[in-house]
Amino acid sequence: MRFIGESPELKEPLWRYFKTDRLIEFLRTGELYFSSARQFQDKFEGAVAVLPPRYQEDIRYVKPDRIDKAFEKLRRLTKVSCWHRASHESDAMWQLYANKWQGVAIQTSFDKIKNSVQPFKLDPKYEAEELWAGNVAYVDLIKERLEVSMMERFWYKHMPFEWEHEFRLAISLRMAEEFGVPVPEHGIKVRFDIANLIEHIHLGPFISDEEIENVRAVASEYGLGDRIEISSLKGSPRYT
Repeated sequence: MRFIGESPELKEPLWRYFKTDRLIEFLRTGELYFSSARQFQDKFEGAVAVLPPRYQEDIRYVKPDRIDKAFEKLRRLTKVSCWHRASHESDAMWQLYANKWQGVAIQTSFDKIKNSVQPFKLDPKYEAEELWAGNVAYVDLIKERLEVSMMERFWYKHMPFEWEHEFRLAISLRMAEEFGVPVPEHGIKVRFDIANLIEHIHLGPFISDEEIENVRAVASEYGLGDRIEISSLKGSPRYT
């Protein structure tokens, strides 16, 4: 495993929010989807600078076409898994990534990720692909232009996204393609030892009774039934 920036804190809580069916699939297969960096909706993904709308061109941010083309190729070849860094659950994350509070979340730590992720081979004839990890740094890209390597660009984001408090895992398949191994256009599935990975499974505040039973049944099947917790947002407010 290679790090971008400083090594993450081993015990810091990391969260991943899911729709219920996605978590059940993960529990059953142990395989977590790493998206192609091209699949992200953030149009600023990998940007080294942001040009304000009032400017049509700024010579400080002009780079040779060959570099832009090389990075666009790297975006296709880089598969990423995003996690939320926080000591507590997030209402925004429940809403955005867990089916509007009706899904589930798993809680882990970098230490658990490091000890549970399995080597990924795009082709069994070759060595395992290298895993990269690190906390995302947030920069005001209107005021500052990044001077980092192309791979490091995936661990920097524009300041308006700071609320995400993101931790990233990534696998670059650039070398695999150079050796002639076909690379999927979209994501890949990376295997984890879920018993070592998952510290808690949190049930969303608006999850249905039927889905609660489904999650409990599958979690129990894999020895994780005692790790289920109910979201604190499901509690009743007190005003006295």
